[in-house]
Amino acid sequence: MNYGVESYQGRGVFEKTESHSRTSEMDLKSLRNLVKKGEGLHLEFKLKANHPEKIVREIVAFANTEGGILLLGVGDDKSIPGLKFVDEEEYILVRAIEKYCDPPISYQLERLSITDTRDVLVFTIAKSMEKPHFVKLPNEDPKAYFRVEDRSVQASKELKQILRRENQEGVSFTYGDKERVLMQYLAEKKRITIDEFATLASIPKWLASRTLVLLVLSNVIKIKPEESVDWYCL
Repeated sequence: MNYGVESYQGRGVFEKTESHSRTSEMDLKSLRNLVKKGEGLHLEFKLKANHPEKIVREIVAFANTEGGILLLGVGDDKSIPGLKFVDEEEYILVRAIEKYCDPPISYQLERLSITDTRDVLVFTIAKSMEKPHFVKLPNEDPKAYFRVEDRSVQASKELKQILRRENQEGVSFTYGDKERVLMQYLAEKKRITIDEFATLASIPKWLASRTLVLLVLSNVIKIKPEESVDWYCL
């Protein structure tokens, strides 16, 4: 969803003394209709910019998946109280995006007035061509996130490899016994994990991982990430 506003990328482009949001082309009725849809693959609500280091997970997940919209000033219950101190909230989250997202993420930022004293900030994040993006917090290992329905889940090692190589040309694999066993299993059971595949094919886990990644990159199977495990299916 693109409202024709300025894009921001990189670090050091934001000063506290000025706002980088543009007046939204969306009206209040359109906002209410959008909010009625509820949170999902492409939409996230946040009341305020409290804990910005957690909110940037949603930004990273959108960039790593299919893009999406973050509405700041909207509750999980679909209420729209807006932001009273919108300049401060904008500053906090924009700084967090610049500081904690790596590589930098391009986004569009709009401001929609809902009353004379309250506003909603609309962050529009496009699907990135520089995946995977990571959240890099002090004293923590970088973490990549991926959007699954209305949640942002941490990406596994395999998913990060797939994101990094999904636009790579010339990916190939050899169809052998382990691939044949896998296809037969998926035709009947519909889905499998890395551990299950390793046991099924009597191969090391690293080889099961490598095989499944190559098959996903070759568009033979699909990966379905979840919070605790990735599933692979036809």
